[in-house]
Amino acid sequence: MKSPLAPLKSFVANLLLWSFFVGGLAASSASGAVLDGTAKDVATYAGIAVSLVAGSRIAKKPRINAFLSTPSVLWFLFLFNGGVAVVCYFTMDGAKGIMAAVGMGLVSLGAAGGLVANRRKRAAAVEQHWA
Repeated sequence: MKSPLAPLKSFVANLLLWSFFVGGLAASSASGAVLDGTAKDVATYAGIAVSLVAGSRIAKKPRINAFLSTPSVLWFLFLFNGGVAVVCYFTMDGAKGIMAAVGMGLVSLGAAGGLVANRRKRAAAVEQHWA
């Protein structure tokens, strides 16, 4: 039997998870406006780590995972991140441009892998249906 407080606990857990995700994104992108030097670097990398951990936990939730696995979302992620990777490579200088292009390219390749995996699942399901 579920506790009557279960929905409240779930809401608070989701609220904290999303707060950490948004806070990590804010720390990783806006720390340069407030801090400088080593403190800026620490805040940036800590924000990246927090947002990555929180984001990966959010992505494992069934409703989010089902949404991210739809072909239309995967196509958008593939094309958008691939385009951003190309723009980053040609518009940003030095190692920052290359690293941004590599990171966005990896996200694009991950979405392409999801498209291929979904296509194989659908083909196997159709084949099994007609067998």
